[in-house]
Amino acid sequence: MLSALARRYSALPTAAKLFLILSAVLLPIGLGLVWVAQQGIGTANDALKDRSNEQARAAAGAIESLIARNALALRIAANGAFAHNAGEPCDTARRSLAIVPAVAQNFELDQTDGTPLCTVGEIGALGELPLVAPGAIEMRIAPSRDALIVRVGVINGMASASIPLAELRDAALATASGIDRLSLRDDTGEVQIHNRGRAISGRMRASVTQWPIGNERLSIETEGRVRTITTLDRLLLLLPLLMWVTAALVTWLLVSRVLIRPLRRLERAVTRFEPGDSGDTLPTGFGPATEIRELRDAFARSITRIEQSERDMAEALDGQRRLVREVHHRVKNNLQVVASLLNIHGRTANSAEARAAYAAIGRRVGALSIVQRNHFAEMEVNRGIALRPLLAELTAELRSGAPESARALTIELDLESAYTTQDAAVSVAFLVTEMVEYAMLNRPEEAVEISLRRTSELTARLRLSSPVLVPDDSKDAEKAQFERIIAGLAKQLRSNLDRKLGRYGVELPVFPAA
Repeated sequence: MLSALARRYSALPTAAKLFLILSAVLLPIGLGLVWVAQQGIGTANDALKDRSNEQARAAAGAIESLIARNALALRIAANGAFAHNAGEPCDTARRSLAIVPAVAQNFELDQTDGTPLCTVGEIGALGELPLVAPGAIEMRIAPSRDALIVRVGVINGMASASIPLAELRDAALATASGIDRLSLRDDTGEVQIHNRGRAISGRMRASVTQWPIGNERLSIETEGRVRTITTLDRLLLLLPLLMWVTAALVTWLLVSRVLIRPLRRLERAVTRFEPGDSGDTLPTGFGPATEIRELRDAFARSITRIEQSERDMAEALDGQRRLVREVHHRVKNNLQVVASLLNIHGRTANSAEARAAYAAIGRRVGALSIVQRNHFAEMEVNRGIALRPLLAELTAELRSGAPESARALTIELDLESAYTTQDAAVSVAFLVTEMVEYAMLNRPEEAVEISLRRTSELTARLRLSSPVLVPDDSKDAEKAQFERIIAGLAKQLRSNLDRKLGRYGVELPVFPAA
């Protein structure tokens, strides 16, 4: 019989096993909760009383903070008004108070003997307020019983302001909303600020506290409602807590043995797993947790699918690379064919102008072919097009294709190693081709210097120097066309062409140094 029960228990889901175990463990705990709740009655009552006192203290602090903020703002404004000796001190003080948020805007300025100077707003009757020395403060409940009068002493006078009781009430309730009654008291009497008017029920009791504020010139009396907790209430409050604590401990013990340990074994096996390993290498003994065994099998199936997917992706990527290489190879060959055809037609042209035109077009097609060839060579390392070998090959090609009159043209290179994108390389190749061609056709006896220097991590400066490069306003059609072309190429590089006598330069983007 016991073996049959054990087999049926083993077949249950893990959640059902945990539920049965927790039910058996928590049953005796419920019997002892009555005695435990009795011991916590006093502590719970004290906690409720402390909570009520904290709300009362917070309300008194909020009122005192509001009074202090108004007094400070009034003192600063009055000091400024009397210090300027202005004809309208109230205007000066009013402007000072207008920029301070949440302070009273109704006030009165008085001389040192108490004679009023000016008043802003409806401040009401001040009552019997004594004279105060500079730096001192006095507070009284207004005779109208609807405001608190604050008088501060400053040099050459005094300032008085009224703070409506409604503002004191709002400040207190914003901090402690659970207060039922709130009163303000001075040495002349008491005024009630807030009264919710709730009756005390059979399970509630009043909690009255007094808090002195303003250097004990005023006092705040608060009244709140504290619930009387019965034994049954404490039992109902503590029972879920004790059950939760016990359930958490028991659950932790069970889960650590039934779930966590097998999962960690599976995790270590997955961590040690290497591509190419079989899913059969994963562990098999996971105890009674049938879900983890199913997870292990699902992971083994996923490994098989992932390996197959990776093989398919590798084959597709290899095919894509071969296709891209073939496309680049065909483009390079096509450009070389076009350059060869232009060269053949140029040699058989009837006029010198036609041969020069064929040669100029051929040089540009050749420059584009060189860029394509360098881009094809750099595809495998994926670092961009190397500018130093590109410019070296381009200048050699330009010299070899120069006309007879420019065979003696000298091109000097001073290049740093840098890599850039294909778009930037095309613009650089055309820019160099245009400038070198212009130099070989106009001043072939003068050397052309080409330099490339990094100016930052992501930029480099290309400079071409030749006496033929003169940034003038010549109306020569050839020179004007040359300037328009190289300016357009500089814009392709998103840079301004730096024109100086004998030297043109441009900024171009490069990749960070390896």
